[in-house]
Amino acid sequence: MKLSTMLTYGGDPRSAADQVVGFEAAGLDTVWVAEGYGFDSPTLMGYLAARTSTVEIGSAILNVYSRTPTLLAQTAAGLDNVSGGRAIIGLGASGPQVVEGWHGMPYAKPLGRTKEAIDIIRAALRREVINYHGRSFDLPLPANQGTGLGKPLKLLTRPERPSVPLYIAALGSKSVESAAAYADGWLPFLYSPEGSAQIWGDSLAAGTAKRSEDLAPLEIAAGGVVAVGDDVKGLLDLTRPMFALYIGGMGARGKNFYNDIACRYGYEAEAKKIQDLYLDGKKKEAEATVPLELMEQVNLVGPKSYVKERIEAFRESGVTNLQVTPVSNDPAGLIRQLKEWVV
Repeated sequence: MKLSTMLTYGGDPRSAADQVVGFEAAGLDTVWVAEGYGFDSPTLMGYLAARTSTVEIGSAILNVYSRTPTLLAQTAAGLDNVSGGRAIIGLGASGPQVVEGWHGMPYAKPLGRTKEAIDIIRAALRREVINYHGRSFDLPLPANQGTGLGKPLKLLTRPERPSVPLYIAALGSKSVESAAAYADGWLPFLYSPEGSAQIWGDSLAAGTAKRSEDLAPLEIAAGGVVAVGDDVKGLLDLTRPMFALYIGGMGARGKNFYNDIACRYGYEAEAKKIQDLYLDGKKKEAEATVPLELMEQVNLVGPKSYVKERIEAFRESGVTNLQVTPVSNDPAGLIRQLKEWVV
């Protein structure tokens, strides 16, 4: 099992890079860079590539609406080049509030659009001439939709690798099935080892049954906050704002993927209350409503023996890359300890 961490939105990039350098020395395998509607992730990913030498550098996530598939291929090739073959491109459909509100793009056909984008990215990285006519993308653009001067092209420069790992952030049944069928990896969120089979087991099995033999087994990157000690359970409260934000405020009523996940874990009443409170501006009350059991399920906080048990639970559920947020006075030291436990 690999070990990874996520860099969140904003913050000082130099301090973040210093921390990643320390984590790399401690054994970290992968760093993920978030984007949302904050700073773009490829800029920081390129900076991290220059500051590190072995750690994989992944986007989590680039949405498939704000960049064309060929631009995503250029980004993948460029990041892989400057990092010496260490790029991972995490892709996703995001959600209608961001796609339509921030990017001004209709949130249409997310499953088909993601699949077509990956097909085009892979072809472009192989330096194939792009002549693709799907439901979401038409390359070159037909003459009746433009000047008529567009022509099939291939990537001008030669990539570091002819294939860069493409992961999909997915939560819905159909999108998880699609990820298992054709992506290199899957990026779930609010992942519970105990609840994952109930929610996603059938989707993963259905997708795996359709998976090409040319693809390696699906990688799964998931995890949570990690704190080790006999009196650290109180640190779970640090995760309450994040849970409240995603379950309550990351989307509208009736269109919040994270709220749906909490419901499917069995916290339907709590999820509804969290959302109502959060959307009414009562964020602290929403935070207080997050069930302790849910926070325990998706994080790794407790004594050494307990944390090691949680690692094994994630491993047994299929996770191949444990994504952690270390909470410690010595986060690099905690990464070093975790690296010994995940191997």
